[in-house]
Amino acid sequence: MKLDVNALRYLTKDDFRVLTAVEMGMRNHEIVPAELVDRIAGLKHGGTYKVLRNLLKNKLVHHDATKYDGYRLTYLGYDFLAIKTLVNRGVFASVGRQIGVGKESDIFEVATEDGTVLAMKLHRLGRTSFRAVKSKRDYLRHRRSFNWLYLSRLAALKEFAFMKALGDHGFPVPTAVDCNRHCVIMSLVQGYPLVQVKELQNPDDVFDTILGLIVRLAEHGLIHCDFNEFNIMIDDNEKITVIDFPQMVSVSHRNAQMFFDRDIECIYKFFNKRFNLTSEKEEEQDGSESDVEGNSRPSFLSVKKAAGSLDKELAASGFTRKEQVEMDKYIDEDAEGHDSGSDDDDEEEEVGDAVPIDSLKIDQDHSDEPDCNLASRDSGVPGTFSEEHGTSCCGENRLESSPSGRNGDAKEPLDSEGKMLSQEDEDNDDSSSDDDDDEEDAELTKKLNKQRKKAIAAAHGRRRPVSSRNAYKDKGKGTMNSKIQRQACKW
Repeated sequence: MKLDVNALRYLTKDDFRVLTAVEMGMRNHEIVPAELVDRIAGLKHGGTYKVLRNLLKNKLVHHDATKYDGYRLTYLGYDFLAIKTLVNRGVFASVGRQIGVGKESDIFEVATEDGTVLAMKLHRLGRTSFRAVKSKRDYLRHRRSFNWLYLSRLAALKEFAFMKALGDHGFPVPTAVDCNRHCVIMSLVQGYPLVQVKELQNPDDVFDTILGLIVRLAEHGLIHCDFNEFNIMIDDNEKITVIDFPQMVSVSHRNAQMFFDRDIECIYKFFNKRFNLTSEKEEEQDGSESDVEGNSRPSFLSVKKAAGSLDKELAASGFTRKEQVEMDKYIDEDAEGHDSGSDDDDEEEEVGDAVPIDSLKIDQDHSDEPDCNLASRDSGVPGTFSEEHGTSCCGENRLESSPSGRNGDAKEPLDSEGKMLSQEDEDNDDSSSDDDDDEEDAELTKKLNKQRKKAIAAAHGRRRPVSSRNAYKDKGKGTMNSKIQRQACKW
């Protein structure tokens, strides 16, 4: 969309107030209802609908009445809000001609009150020529839904942060001045894009300088990801300036090596095609072609990362501050663990020697005891199999022993928890017990153990989900499942 700022001088405070209301409503609305715009704007004497008609006439908002009567901001309206804010701050006073256009942004000249010319970059994501932003750019991160205006704002903030940090570290980039919404103000570079240059006085020096910039960026933890002849500015003195930074990623990114090699390959291809730089080197060095290919080309693995990493400071894509904190914490804990490892081993040996051997023996009398009794014996709480199903190990044993005629003999092995064991020990000590009774008790316990296992298996079989596809089969009276359920209910 063409930026026509002539209408900007005729807009009133109420117009900007309604524009701001539409912007606030778009935080949680794709199409902002007209009633909500009126409520947010809060004009004293009303007239919100009249202002909306005026904004619609100047194409600052878009009207949509498919589902309800609503409005949304256009890129021109978003431009006016950003320009108005920057003018009120005193960043610039006038807007000039358009000096550049790309698939993601438009660039204009602006001038301050004292006549200094600056560059204004307006991000315009969502154009038909470049809509694969979700796969090509990492603006969304964890977000699923997005708005093109919001993505443009994220891209502008990211570029301003990278430009500011790179300028502070001495990289040849434009000077970042200010940023608002999707608009970035920077110094105007006096030069030409490298793609427009046909001849160079010292192509070798320019080539080495550009490759040195790529390696230097990697040493500071960043990769440009779009380092080509369109994003390199060169002046009459062959001084290099790098532009366009929203797509930069960290060297910790999973595809960092691929991006690094792609940037290097773009520079090699351009200088080989435009200035025949590779062929000239081969003619000068003759037979040392393998050495040139092996040593002159920068490698991602050979780059040594500097101490001050910009990807940590800027939380570049592929490396976040949270990950850095967790990494440092893990390293500290690992170092402490190695220091105290020998002490812990000594303490464990001492504790192991102090444990009595008798406590490690397994009591054979407890081998036939149910799992619930073993757990309850350690915790001191009466053991139950599952209170939800209304069954218990001890209860099952009592119910199963009821058909037998020997009530006195059956009670001894069926008491819950540790009482059964203590009574068995007392019976063994009692001299009045006969050998025949002991044999019968052993046979009875075997039978009861078998019945207990069957009952537990039946109880497990009862745990059928209500929404089962075969639930209707359980309604029959003659099925095996219904018989098991009735038997388990009796138990």
